[in-house]
Amino acid sequence: MAAFDQPTPVVLCFSNHDPTGSSGIQADIETAASLGCHCAAVITAIAVRDTRDYKDLACTDATLLIEQARSVLEDMPVAAIKIGRCGSTANIEAIHSILTDYPGIPVVVDPVVQTGELPQPGSDELYRAIRALLLPLATLSIPGSAEAQALAPEADNPGACAQEILETGCRHVLVGNSPRHGQATGNTLYGDHRAIRHYPWPNLPVPCHGSGATLAAAIAAYLAHGLGILDAVEQGQKFTWQSLQQARRLGMGRYIPDRFHWIGKQRRVPTG
Repeated sequence: MAAFDQPTPVVLCFSNHDPTGSSGIQADIETAASLGCHCAAVITAIAVRDTRDYKDLACTDATLLIEQARSVLEDMPVAAIKIGRCGSTANIEAIHSILTDYPGIPVVVDPVVQTGELPQPGSDELYRAIRALLLPLATLSIPGSAEAQALAPEADNPGACAQEILETGCRHVLVGNSPRHGQATGNTLYGDHRAIRHYPWPNLPVPCHGSGATLAAAIAAYLAHGLGILDAVEQGQKFTWQSLQQARRLGMGRYIPDRFHWIGKQRRVPTG
């Protein structure tokens, strides 16, 4: 067995490329690096977007996605897996096949489907595929309230949605919204057929994009470091809140989370 650099856990992340860096795979890379992990990035789709909204999305071929992931898993000691926007049912099926071959790795699923404010064609099919193929293999899923309702359409409240999601085999569900602009929000963690803990969060001063990607990647990073699910969920939310609180407006739309907020005002441009 080769000797690996164990102090740097590897997190395998599946997500789309967001050219603004607000969300998607760049959010995963920044979050993992900020929390002392290495992100092995598998691209599921290429997005066309600005800081205001999505314009288009082109999905990666499922065969190429499998080749990306297996090349990493056969080479590196992956300690956690984070799944974000998959883009297509074919990609969800591909990721399912990978997860079934590596059952011992913690999996965090961010079941994001929407590519903007308007309903997307085929979104119901994508939610059904996530429910059937990814949630049964997940350690944790982090749906927002709208996503939870889409994954559990027969349920009439967030708690009932969480119970339906747990019945798929998903071990824990964090339901709610990551802190967003202009509203007091909160997340509730469910597991073992009950609500375990509620986490209230105050209003954010500015509108941000990328909260879900940051949260899922942060929790995956803490799991990769060996924390238990309760500690990983709590620490992941704290990291996400701090990143959103220090968000920067780099475009004409929403603010971008500062995932290296802990560096603070010490940042300087290197000089020769």
